[in-house]
Amino acid sequence: MATSGASDAAQGIIGGQQRVFGPAIFVISGMQLLLVLDGTVAALALPRIRGALELSESGANWIISAYVLAFGGLMLLGGRLGDTFGRKRMFIVGVVAFTLTSLLCGLAWNEASLVIGRALQGASAAIAAPTAMALVATTFAPGKARSQAFAVYAAMTGVGSVAGLILGGVLTEVSWRLVFLINVPIGVVVVLGAFAALRESQGERMALDIPGAVLGTAGATLLVLGVNEGPNGWASPLVISAFVLGGLALIAFVAVERRASNPILPFVLFDNKNRVAALVSILLASAIMMCMAVFISQYLQGILKYSPIQSGLAVVPFAFGLGIAAAIASKLALMIQPRWLVLAGGAVLLVGCLFAASIATTSPAYFPSIGLPVVVIGFGVGLAVIPLTLSVVAGVAPTEIGPLTALAQVAQNLGGAVGLVAVGALVTSRTLSAGGTTGPVENMNDAQLSALAEGYGLAFASCAVIAVLAAVVVVFMRFTPEEVAEGQAAQEAANATLDVEDTARRPQ
Repeated sequence: MATSGASDAAQGIIGGQQRVFGPAIFVISGMQLLLVLDGTVAALALPRIRGALELSESGANWIISAYVLAFGGLMLLGGRLGDTFGRKRMFIVGVVAFTLTSLLCGLAWNEASLVIGRALQGASAAIAAPTAMALVATTFAPGKARSQAFAVYAAMTGVGSVAGLILGGVLTEVSWRLVFLINVPIGVVVVLGAFAALRESQGERMALDIPGAVLGTAGATLLVLGVNEGPNGWASPLVISAFVLGGLALIAFVAVERRASNPILPFVLFDNKNRVAALVSILLASAIMMCMAVFISQYLQGILKYSPIQSGLAVVPFAFGLGIAAAIASKLALMIQPRWLVLAGGAVLLVGCLFAASIATTSPAYFPSIGLPVVVIGFGVGLAVIPLTLSVVAGVAPTEIGPLTALAQVAQNLGGAVGLVAVGALVTSRTLSAGGTTGPVENMNDAQLSALAEGYGLAFASCAVIAVLAAVVVVFMRFTPEEVAEGQAAQEAANATLDVEDTARRPQ
């Protein structure tokens, strides 16, 4: 009866809102839109940024990787900050910091200032993003209202992806700085709306594992630095130092996590080999998505001489292919084993990436040589990624939903960063070995552009190899449709529990 009473309160005056379409959902989903827009437009503007700041291939990769590493590495800590200090409060802190660091990126005067700004942007997003998701669960009443709120929140990912391709192209045509400066007015509106429309909520206070978060992020960043700078000399002091210090930091991270009272990465989550296979596959799939997003944009603008807006419009079909496949996969995952869907998606990806690699040096027409592979690759990604996301929480208790969902997001971000840098190192090596240069595309002659096209062809071929690796890993993932359905039920139960616990902690 006590539980029932708490549940009733959660849906009443003190608890969640029954009305979804109001200021609260627009504020929370506005931040999600901001994050997705930023990721999309940054990749689209990268060729112009590279030319304006005279960046090398490895330097340009850091514009993306610095953001993603900080975002992924600090996200688990960001969620804990919301539980400890209040979700509304930390959401506002995160959005304010994201807005200010976007201003720094927009005003960047050299490579170092932009990379630092992007890293700080990622750290800010790591605070805002997890608290935004928690606010959806605690703001809206269990049942239809909360389901609709999560649907609106999730829809911002698709809307942001497509809008970012179009808006990013338009803004980049004027100035690459606008792709960051546009975040400033949007951020101001979100902050003002948060003060007015959101209510404070707080989770269980737990010890903050700051050493674990810092060591894990530093270790991953140093290893990525070593891989990124490797093509310029694998035996250089910088590369060797980065690998040694990165390895030591990760060893220290494991030691800290094993002794921490409340580790940011509980190793018990890795006891299930099926779940480990799903997380590794997410990491590999994210590497493919990041590499294709960045290198297709650079290929279209650098080799085929598309304008930024033409480049953005050229890859819009990717989002449609992904959306169609996602809708299909989410239903089929409840009927057949998710691994078969992932393998089917991987096969589609393999064909699309190999075709893209085969035409990279031929200066093809957009349709069918580019447009068709873009749709096919998007479809393959949707068919593979949705079952993997569902598999992460398959067959788990409601108390494990939060940590596992956060861990999947971390794998997504780190996989993208590591994949981009690793494949970028291959692109640089192939370009240099073919007689090219790593300087700005605007200064390249025809022979150097041809060498760069070979490098991009290798990038697409590398994505095909990563798809094969993901397929090998996913063979060991044996989740059943029943376990996927159980995970979805646990996710709903976890959301309801979060709201009840939040209500119980409120002063009466």
